[in-house]
Amino acid sequence: MKLGLNLLYSGAKLAIPMDRILKAEKLGFDSVWTAEAYGSDAITPLAYIGALTKKIKLGTAVVQLAGRTPANLAMCAQTIDAMVGEGRVIIGIGMSGPQIVEGWYGQPWGKPNLRMRDYVAIVKKILRREGPVSHEGREISLPYKGEGSSGLGKPLKSILHGNPDIPILLGTSTPLNIRMTAEIADGWLPTAALSAAMEELKPTLEEGFARRQDGKGWKDFQIHGSLAVTITNDVKAALAAMKPNVALYVGGMGAKEQNFHKANMIRRGFADAAEKIQELYLAGRKDEAIAAVPDEFVDSNALVGPPGRIRSQWKKWAVPEMTGVTLTQPDDEVMELMADIAR
Repeated sequence: MKLGLNLLYSGAKLAIPMDRILKAEKLGFDSVWTAEAYGSDAITPLAYIGALTKKIKLGTAVVQLAGRTPANLAMCAQTIDAMVGEGRVIIGIGMSGPQIVEGWYGQPWGKPNLRMRDYVAIVKKILRREGPVSHEGREISLPYKGEGSSGLGKPLKSILHGNPDIPILLGTSTPLNIRMTAEIADGWLPTAALSAAMEELKPTLEEGFARRQDGKGWKDFQIHGSLAVTITNDVKAALAAMKPNVALYVGGMGAKEQNFHKANMIRRGFADAAEKIQELYLAGRKDEAIAAVPDEFVDSNALVGPPGRIRSQWKKWAVPEMTGVTLTQPDDEVMELMADIAR
């Protein structure tokens, strides 16, 4: 089981924990992952981290699709990969939600499934350099021929002869988009607890594999689940400390009518709790929303407790379909314990 270190995105002040990243590399961690929302970006830190490390892979979990054109993301990924040593970069792409896509990036929400298909197809064409890139998509086309076009655009081929095999993983959460991920991508970055949902989701992924044009399937597909780990003798207190983040995402992330985190919680069997959390959070009763998060839901998304409990609970995470687990901002003690468990 491969381990990753998930840095997330920064708060008000950007601080890249290089000591922890170097420790992760020494412990044998496979990858380090950055993220972005509407603050620090995910690409720039990878170049910095890559310059100060030797072999740990550099992934984004995730870059926002609306934040860059497909061409710009391909250029960024190949540039960093060339700088740090070919084969280290992993592109993880996500859609975010309409509030951020339209409110921050100023892009139309459009039809996310179609937009993601077009985006990935264009990035892959650019990476492979099999010819000048053109794409007639339903959401994105290259060259651009829409409103305001000069009509002078022409298909181009990347000047840089970069790595054509940079993996593209997608952060998706709805059945439609998970199926698409298995159809067009090299891997999946699930937003839910993978161990608890894998049996339910396997048929959806297999439907996607059946639609692939390249014949790839499980053995060619990466899945990196995300996991918070807390070493403590007070399990209840540790679970309580994680509830504010759950309440924020389930209750207040996205619009009331379109909240993917709430939808995931419902699919996981916590429909009543999800509805209550959102209702309380949007009413400004945040403390009550936090209190409404079930211990069972938090415990199914994390490893919490003394080392013995964590070792025992780890077994439910080590499902054979999973390539790796990225640990969310772990401390040194957690990294050492998980490196020993995952060996």
